[in-house]
Amino acid sequence: MKLSDFDFHLPEELIAQEPIEKRDQSRLMVVHRDSQAIEHKTFRDLIEYLRPGDVLVMNESKVLPARIFGTRISTGAKIEVLLLRQTSGSRWEALVKPGKKARIGDVLDFGNGLLTGIIVDHTDVGGRIIEFSYREPFLQVLERIGTMPLPPYIKKPLEDQQRYQTVYARQEGSAAAPTAGLHFTHELLEEIRAKGVKTVTVLLHVGLGTFRPVQVEDIELHTMHKEYFEITPQAAEEINRVKGRGGRVIAVGTTSVRTLETSGNETGQVLPGSGMTDIFIYPGYKFKVIDGLITNFHLPKSTLLMLVSALAGREKILAAYRTAVQEKYRFFSFGDAMLII
Repeated sequence: MKLSDFDFHLPEELIAQEPIEKRDQSRLMVVHRDSQAIEHKTFRDLIEYLRPGDVLVMNESKVLPARIFGTRISTGAKIEVLLLRQTSGSRWEALVKPGKKARIGDVLDFGNGLLTGIIVDHTDVGGRIIEFSYREPFLQVLERIGTMPLPPYIKKPLEDQQRYQTVYARQEGSAAAPTAGLHFTHELLEEIRAKGVKTVTVLLHVGLGTFRPVQVEDIELHTMHKEYFEITPQAAEEINRVKGRGGRVIAVGTTSVRTLETSGNETGQVLPGSGMTDIFIYPGYKFKVIDGLITNFHLPKSTLLMLVSALAGREKILAAYRTAVQEKYRFFSFGDAMLII
């Protein structure tokens, strides 16, 4: 398939610049896999489409305040670093701006000495490996000097940093939010559980793949960046129990999909474990685990658009996106949601 097969026209004014006041009051487009029907709802209406015995699978990764600003000690020049993932100990993979001047051996200073780093290596995708030194716990330092790594298409400063976290975020490590989960409130989750729907958390730390555009016309030549995932034995057991009883597995977000499909075997059973995944899901992929998906509206030509097209069909998804533009849905991280069921 070609990259151009996943293009669509998106007016810039439909790119949401801030979250709406109440998380669960965003709009919800419902796309039915077995028909051409499209419904227009509010996110709180999600509960109408869930059945007792289903399971919602959510990514509990928490966004790090991973954008830090500092200087190169040798020249005093300003530098911006976006932390992507911890590779080992005090070493992190990162994106650096300006990249051309970030050389191996350069020493960087952040927060007037609160944090220092030395560039020790390049990565094969244009990033850097930085070894950090700090006196206080690393995450504590980040909380003091770091900012939320909002996507580049969001120009407006975020007043409440917690609006770029899900209410169930637990384990810090992501360079971007698993944004489908931003629509949930504690109250809505309680109502969903009260209906007899199970909720299970898995983990995938969102990394460079979120920021990398597809740069090849033949999409099968695209390589995904590896990201860390984890499924506990308890989570796998619960998901498998639901499937065994005929319930549906509804993934919250594409990161949950990629975690489940990485861990699923050929019979659809989810295996517990952890590791790195670079799974790339595009049309033609045969899903092993999931039955439905809650997701946001994605960028043209993106791997996320390809994933949802694999689940519902490319033509159906592109038609739904054309409808979303006509109906002025809000797009991307702080935008509205879609349920594919």
